[in-house]
Amino acid sequence: MTVMKQNETLRLTRLAVLVALATGIHALEAALPLPMPVPGVRLGLANIVTLLTLSLFGTGSGLAVAVLRVILGSLLVGGFLGFGFWLSLGGGTVSCLVMALIMGPARRGVISLFSVSVLGAVTHNLTQLFTAGLVVNSFSLIKGYFPFSVLLALPTGLLTGAAVIYLEGITRRVYRESGSTGEG
Repeated sequence: MTVMKQNETLRLTRLAVLVALATGIHALEAALPLPMPVPGVRLGLANIVTLLTLSLFGTGSGLAVAVLRVILGSLLVGGFLGFGFWLSLGGGTVSCLVMALIMGPARRGVISLFSVSVLGAVTHNLTQLFTAGLVVNSFSLIKGYFPFSVLLALPTGLLTGAAVIYLEGITRRVYRESGSTGEG
């Protein structure tokens, strides 16, 4: 096997592990609802894996992890194509694209991964509100839930950012020690 094929195989294997991890977290979080002040709110822990993938492998891989974890996670918990599926798919996809847009300044040290993560969390929540408004044909709920969505996105975004900063350092070190970055 050529070195190029080995590197591609290694990269795909690492992405498959990230998809599996994100899917497991997504399903676990769906199965264990937390008592939150706003109905339907979750911590969004699977977004840790999406942001980590964006940081390590780039936009295409991050988007693939975000979309595949929603599809596979919803199949595992029995919510495929249901209301929650569309909320997760919309929020995950749009927030991933927004985070990808601002990864450039983050890589240059202009902003931190905390900023990227918080913006991703806010975008995720607001996209879910907009999607819910479309599905139920009522945008009045956006007005009522907007302040809660932004407020709840701050701590979850900070938690996600802290986790990604920690995990990114460990992951890059493991990749270096294994002799291959495997990054895309």
